[in-house]
Amino acid sequence: MFSKRTEWNLETNRFSAALERLRCEGKSLLDLTVSNPTTSGFKSDEGKILQSLAEGTALQYSPEPRGLRSAREAVRGYYATLPCAASVANEQIFLTTSTSEGYSYAFRLLCNPGEEVLVPRPGYPLFEFLATIQDVSLASYPLIYDHGWHLDWYSLESMINERTRAVVVVHPNNPTGSFVQPGERERLGELCAKHGLAIIADEVFLDYRFGPAVASFVDHQQCLTFTLSGLSKVCGLPQMKVAWMVVSGPAPAQKEAISRLEIIADTYLSLNTPVQAAMPELLNMRHRFQEQLNSRLRNNLDELDRRLQSSASCRRLEVVGGWYATLRVPATQSDEDLAISLMEKHGVIVHPGHFFDFPADGYLVVSLMTPEEDFREGIKRVLGITG
Repeated sequence: MFSKRTEWNLETNRFSAALERLRCEGKSLLDLTVSNPTTSGFKSDEGKILQSLAEGTALQYSPEPRGLRSAREAVRGYYATLPCAASVANEQIFLTTSTSEGYSYAFRLLCNPGEEVLVPRPGYPLFEFLATIQDVSLASYPLIYDHGWHLDWYSLESMINERTRAVVVVHPNNPTGSFVQPGERERLGELCAKHGLAIIADEVFLDYRFGPAVASFVDHQQCLTFTLSGLSKVCGLPQMKVAWMVVSGPAPAQKEAISRLEIIADTYLSLNTPVQAAMPELLNMRHRFQEQLNSRLRNNLDELDRRLQSSASCRRLEVVGGWYATLRVPATQSDEDLAISLMEKHGVIVHPGHFFDFPADGYLVVSLMTPEEDFREGIKRVLGITG
């Protein structure tokens, strides 16, 4: 009765089952996996946000496959004001309800059923569901850690075959917090151009870094490139459901891709008018949110490093961007068993490494977005057990 593309394992995993049970029992838990900016104590101008949705043009319906011009101009302005400013034409921008929808557009544009996209490992587990729904196969290329994270070029190139259509990069990666460095970007562009592949660059965490700014893929020209981002992370407004895709690359391929994407977008016309009309104002509000979040990220990372100084057996892996930090801990049990034990015995929620497809046990992932007092106490408990 149901399609094979929805034949997922719907059984609750042990970690989620334990978390649900403990919450039902009323156990007090410190959550070090926080990722929702709307419930994490950040201050916003609620009146301004609501007023932006009351623009007069919100009542006018003017279907635009790529999105309202004023909204796309706001996105163009965002890229122009980045520390590594990038020039983007209005015509290159497509508005979507989410980066997930952006992935859907890209997969539909590039892949026939059964064709393949390469995604990074460690990486975010959502890719598997997005690809399966679009009848696309995934293969994972490894990121390797050696005094920082790097693309494994031998593995990446050896995985390319006649079914491969694109390479996904997450810039910076979730959860490793690693950017694609300029030399890697150049080499990746050459590799994809050589094999006729596209790059899909997910940049939702681009504004959050612990060092010098790194350039966006938005003006990448070596091969056809689709750059994704949105208000969820840029402005801390996941409830607004606004994202975008920017198409770049060699002129002929870019022109053809834009023409075909326009038909895909015109078929769905999914983004509502009020939030498009609000885009200029909402993007202008990003600075206040980012200042608060960047301060918390740095303070929590400093607290983690301070605690680790007295730990004999735990360390953190290098992180240069994003919202997360990865802890390397003794692999005396599975990551899932350790995470469950931390919840049950010590009241702390962390992500087990296997959630992000780390290659072995001995990894825990924590969110640096966690309110500072909770983070301080939670890390104290985690390192008291693992360190």
